Amino acid sequence: MFRRVLVANRGEIAARVLRTLRLMAIDGVAVYSDADRGSPHLRLASQAVRLGPAPPAQSYLRGDKILEAARRTGAEAIHPGYGFLSENADFAQSVLDAGLAWIGPPPAAMRSLGDKVSARALARKQGLPIAQGSPGILTDAKDAGAIARDVGYPVLLKAAAGGGGIGMRVVRKPDEMAAQFEAATSVAQNAFGNGALFLEKYLERPRHIELQVIGDHHGAVVHLGERECSIQRRHQKLVEESPSPALTDDERRHLGDLGVKLAKAAGYHNAGTLEFLYQDRHFYFNEVNARLQVEHPVTEMVYGVDLVREQVRVAAGERLSWQQADLQPRGHAIELRLNCEDPLRDYLPTPGPLRRWRLSGNHHVRVDAGVEEGFRVPALYDSLLAKVIAWGETRGEAIDRLENTLGESQIEGTTTNLAFYRLLVQDEAFRRGELSTRFLEERNLVDRLRSEHAKGRPRAMLLAAALAMAPRGGIGVLQARANRPRRLEEHP
Repeated sequence: MFRRVLVANRGEIAARVLRTLRLMAIDGVAVYSDADRGSPHLRLASQAVRLGPAPPAQSYLRGDKILEAARRTGAEAIHPGYGFLSENADFAQSVLDAGLAWIGPPPAAMRSLGDKVSARALARKQGLPIAQGSPGILTDAKDAGAIARDVGYPVLLKAAAGGGGIGMRVVRKPDEMAAQFEAATSVAQNAFGNGALFLEKYLERPRHIELQVIGDHHGAVVHLGERECSIQRRHQKLVEESPSPALTDDERRHLGDLGVKLAKAAGYHNAGTLEFLYQDRHFYFNEVNARLQVEHPVTEMVYGVDLVREQVRVAAGERLSWQQADLQPRGHAIELRLNCEDPLRDYLPTPGPLRRWRLSGNHHVRVDAGVEEGFRVPALYDSLLAKVIAWGETRGEAIDRLENTLGESQIEGTTTNLAFYRLLVQDEAFRRGELSTRFLEERNLVDRLRSEHAKGRPRAMLLAAALAMAPRGGIGVLQARANRPRRLEEHP
């Protein structure tokens, strides 16, 4: 087993990995940019190395600096977390070439599955269901238009090297194709350095279902069930749960068999996720995320495992801890991504200081946080602050526990989506499990949040007026309420 591992990431996921390393009696090495000098994850490490200025291109995306930090600290392996360099096959290869272990899938598997077009081709060869679309990379908008006529509108343009919904464009009619093709190409080129696009049939109301897999270097691959991640904004997940409330046991077994088959065909080991769209009781393979996912805690809570621990063991050459028959799910888990963003302003990021942070878990509620009270959230990185994950014997019990935790939480100093989630967990369609990737727009949650906010403003103004007119010391309970810290959901 490794004696020292460097975590090439920041925030929530860096803290998450470092905690497991500590439990495994492995020295954890942290890295940081100038913006993260006060980040809580640094205190969980035995050593911390500065990478450079705040911009990712000068710090967390500098593979050469990360390798130098590993050399200086004597790290034997690198865990990339998610984001940044986690799915960069060239960086993974450079880690191996430096004589270090890569706590992730092999570079060859990352290349074959990281490119969506090659992943679709491999999946099709293995008999996985694929949505209709282009056989490969599109040459231009005219080529895309010809294929769209055969497939039938609406269609979806997607970046071949993309992720996180970046570069996606829905095209509903022929005269939109040229403009949308140009826009998608530009975004993909800027985000990934690769403007290549492909096309597939656009499904109007699918569910987003994904399968967790993990394999070792000895040929064993298992799956740990599915997660449903249908509630999204701008193709980016907000809520994830396991198991999906939509699947039958037969569908669940079938999905697991498909995922293991594809992973073995790709020569895959370590952790990964296969993503599918699911509509009208049909699955359509979407992509593979060749890394640990943000939402892995819901799987951990349902299966009673530590996926990061297993990643480290596998990377050290050990065999998987379980066979497929050993992995029996229990109960239901739901995760909410608490982001530093304003739903009332199109989810605009809202970096700034956290003057108050009251968010804690219990026996049934887990909080994976990358911040603490007094921390200033940087503007240059992802807006994720923490993940709140609740477990219950039933889905309804998990939702109730989420609702209780959210009601007790207080965050001040900047705007988050806490109030949005308080509204979501009370939504009847959400509680019934009636989900799709269009859930937010169909349920008008942001409009409802705006209405709640508008109702709250007059009350706040009346309270302020009463305080101004009241005699000194003469308003008792009203004064006490006015002195409570302002909650974040009370937008200024």
